[in-house]
Amino acid sequence: MGPQALTTIADAGIAASPRFDRTAFLAAATDGLDALSIMERVRHIAGALYPALPADYAAALDVIRAMAPQLTHGFQAVAVTEYVARYGQHDFDRSMDALASLTRFGTAEFAIRPYLAQDADRALATMARWTASDDEHVRRLASEGGRPRLPWATRVPALKADPTRAAHILEALKADPSLYVRKSVANHLNDIAKDRPDWLLDRLADWPNDSPPTVWIIRHALRTLIKQGEPRALALIGVGHGAAVTVRKFAVEPSAVRLGERIAITAEIASDSTENQPLVVDYRVHYARAGGKSAAKVFKWKTFDLAGGDTVALRISQVIRDFSTRRHHPGRHDVELVVNGQTMATSGFALLTNGE
Repeated sequence: MGPQALTTIADAGIAASPRFDRTAFLAAATDGLDALSIMERVRHIAGALYPALPADYAAALDVIRAMAPQLTHGFQAVAVTEYVARYGQHDFDRSMDALASLTRFGTAEFAIRPYLAQDADRALATMARWTASDDEHVRRLASEGGRPRLPWATRVPALKADPTRAAHILEALKADPSLYVRKSVANHLNDIAKDRPDWLLDRLADWPNDSPPTVWIIRHALRTLIKQGEPRALALIGVGHGAAVTVRKFAVEPSAVRLGERIAITAEIASDSTENQPLVVDYRVHYARAGGKSAAKVFKWKTFDLAGGDTVALRISQVIRDFSTRRHHPGRHDVELVVNGQTMATSGFALLTNGE
């Protein structure tokens, strides 16, 4: 979202309408852009569109709609939808209709949030109608825009108070033929799992298990609860809580690393049963924290069927590095092998300081 993106948006504006003030847009959009994060740039560019577009909102939307197909990157179009978010709340129905038409060029999931905050019932009713659209982008917007914990988006008070408010929309999309839509439905349900796990488990228990699209959504919607070893979540994907297996080996190598280095985790699991067993194998890292405390995070490893009497060898590696959401501290890091929700073995490694 740098100078080239601004030029592309400006050129799209001129191509869409001779009333678009290219000079005013570029002057306002360029001012202070470099210091902003990506979403701040989106909002900044939306503000710069205001003096460049017709003062009449309906006329401005006509220009916006004509601009969108000429944009070359999703975030350029997101900036255009942000104009609707910021300046169209006085014209609710026209703006919601515009977001539905614009979302195919760059998702309108962020732009719809102010309308949900303004009138959740009215917005959700419109979004429910979108579930019957022939356009997968519009159907996805019906789910994605109403996610209670949508990343990078502002929280909607009504959805924070009741994260199940869009349940009727998810019901309408639970067998959607588009993977693009199904991913959104699963992510929406996974958001709900973090606040209302019992509601989610009860709801999904009533969904049909003979529809491949629905089964796919159920499995991915339950990923947080499966990582937590929730017995009902495991049962919904046909997995028992625990397994008849013996862990012959579980190791983390090397035993000590520094930040930026890689660990390898290996396991050897033998079946103690004559029957096939579905296994969900994860590993849990207890990250050292200041003051001798720790914080656990579960990582997915492998889901597979283990034949009766068979043995499987698993290996996975991971670089130990800092993220914006996770900072590492020196000390002992325990690592657990989790099979079907139960800890079956423990190993670990030490994170050293650069001076050690």
